[in-house]
Amino acid sequence: MPTPPVIHATRPVDRSRFLHAEQVDLEFSNGQKRTFERLRGGEHGAVVIVPMQDDETVLLVREYAVGVDRYELGLPKGRLDRGETAEQGADRELKEEIGRGARQLHVLGRLSVSPAYMSAMMHIVLARGLYPQWLTGDEPEPLEVVPWKIAELHRLLEQPDVTDSRAIAALFIAREYLAGQFRPQC
Repeated sequence: MPTPPVIHATRPVDRSRFLHAEQVDLEFSNGQKRTFERLRGGEHGAVVIVPMQDDETVLLVREYAVGVDRYELGLPKGRLDRGETAEQGADRELKEEIGRGARQLHVLGRLSVSPAYMSAMMHIVLARGLYPQWLTGDEPEPLEVVPWKIAELHRLLEQPDVTDSRAIAALFIAREYLAGQFRPQC
């Protein structure tokens, strides 16, 4: 496991390039009024990718997660660029994060990160037919690629560095899709 980076300072941010806080004044059907706060996500959306090395093996990545200040094992993911489809963004992120492109990309659905207070949505994209191709991304260090048998997802949950709910949900959705138990409504 790599040594986490050193945090030199933390400070409040009035405005983030990723999220923006806003207050929402609401009136419910029973007449009750409330002011809620929510975080608005990026306008272009994001993707979480389930890259299948073969019919039985998914490629996970281990990367530093500043929110929990440790390395996490999960899936490649990232924000969509302006004008990108979910498939185009997924293919770009795969090339940047694991050095592979995909010949087949299929959107399985969307996930909300925390619908009670965030508007951000992520597309789940299944990637198959992987081939080697690197693009330079914004990662500050190379990511470790970890193959994992999709039939062993229950063992993955036992790992202390697997806590990203988006990755866990996407893996189970992909497993059900690959087993013929789930058909996306996209």
